[in-house]
Amino acid sequence: MNVDLSEAQWFEAQWFKSSYSGGSQDCVEVAYIAASAVGVRDSRNPSGPVLIFAPEAWDAFTAGVAGGEFDRP
Repeated sequence: MNVDLSEAQWFEAQWFKSSYSGGSQDCVEVAYIAASAVGVRDSRNPSGPVLIFAPEAWDAFTAGVAGGEFDRP
């Protein structure tokens, strides 16, 4: 997936944490960037690296989390 990170929409993205974070400092933040990408970053390092996912991949991941696919035994 190619995303132009120099675009203004990237820098103006609305980053948010999960409501389940409970105010912890060890969180990830997510931003929906246009209709073509989902960004994920470390909330303690907002100027650091960002993982970029296609919306379909992000939806599959969050469905797996909700369904317990990644729960430890």
